[in-house]
Amino acid sequence: MNMQRQEYATPRGAIAYWISRASDSSSPWLVFLPGLSADHHLFDRQLEHFTKVCSCFVWDAPAHGLSRPFALTFSMQDLAQNLHDIFEREHITAPVLIGQSLGGYIAQVYMQMYPDSARAFVSIDSCSLSRKYYSGWELALLRHTKWMYRAIPWSLLLKWGIAGTSRTAYGRQLMKDAWSVYGREEYCDLADHGYRIFAQAVEAQSAYPVSCPVLLLCGEKDAAGSAKRYNRRWARLDGHRLVWIKGAGHNANADAPETVNGLIDDFLHTLDG
Repeated sequence: MNMQRQEYATPRGAIAYWISRASDSSSPWLVFLPGLSADHHLFDRQLEHFTKVCSCFVWDAPAHGLSRPFALTFSMQDLAQNLHDIFEREHITAPVLIGQSLGGYIAQVYMQMYPDSARAFVSIDSCSLSRKYYSGWELALLRHTKWMYRAIPWSLLLKWGIAGTSRTAYGRQLMKDAWSVYGREEYCDLADHGYRIFAQAVEAQSAYPVSCPVLLLCGEKDAAGSAKRYNRRWARLDGHRLVWIKGAGHNANADAPETVNGLIDDFLHTLDG
C-alpha cells in the first residue's frame, strides 16, 4: 500500500488526507470516510486490498487524528464542502463513497449538495439522514452528549467506548490507538459536536436523495444506538440492499475485513455491467 499524505488548508485548520492513484486511469476512485472519533487507520485493511486495483482516498476528518487542531465550528455541510474542494484539487471524479457511521452521513450530505456526482455509495454501520427515521426524543438526547460523557470517569468512558465499537481485538486496538491522541475534554467536545451536527442535518428535513447504486452493510452485533433497527427500515423503505456482517460490531469493516472487502468487490463489479 503506497498512500501519499497531503494537507488541505482551511480557515478552521488543516485537513490531512491520503491518496493512491491506480496505474489504470479508468479505475474507479474509492473514497473512504471514517466515523466519529476514528482516524484513517480504520480502513487500513480495505486500503491494503483496494489500492492494488483502484485509486483510493481516505482522510482524517476535520478535528480527528492528524486533522487537528481544528475549530469545532463546522456543520455537516461544511464537511461535504471540504470534501468537494479536495476532490477538485486532486481531480477526483465520480467517486464511490464508502462511509462508516459519521462517514456515511457526510457522504449523504455530499450527494445532496452535489447531485449525480457520486458513482455509488457504500454505507457501513451508518444510517439514513431522513427525518422520518427518528423520533423527537432521540434527536433531543443527541444534544446532551457532552454532559453525559463528562459524568463518566475517563477510564471507564474509554473502556466502554472502545468495547462498543468492535467485537475483535484488532478493531478495538484501532480505536484505542485513534483515541490515544485525545484528552478527556477534547474527546467529549468532539463527540458532542459530532452528534449535534448529525441532529442538525436530520432536523433540516432535507430529502437526502441517493440517485446512485447503494449497498448497506451492518454488523450483526452492532450495538451503537439503534443502528440495526435504522438499517432494517432504511433497506425496507428505500429499497436498498442490506447485508448483515456476521459476528461484526459497529466497525464491521475492521471486524470482518475479508467479508466486507469481498462484498465491496462484488458491488463494484455490478457497476461495470
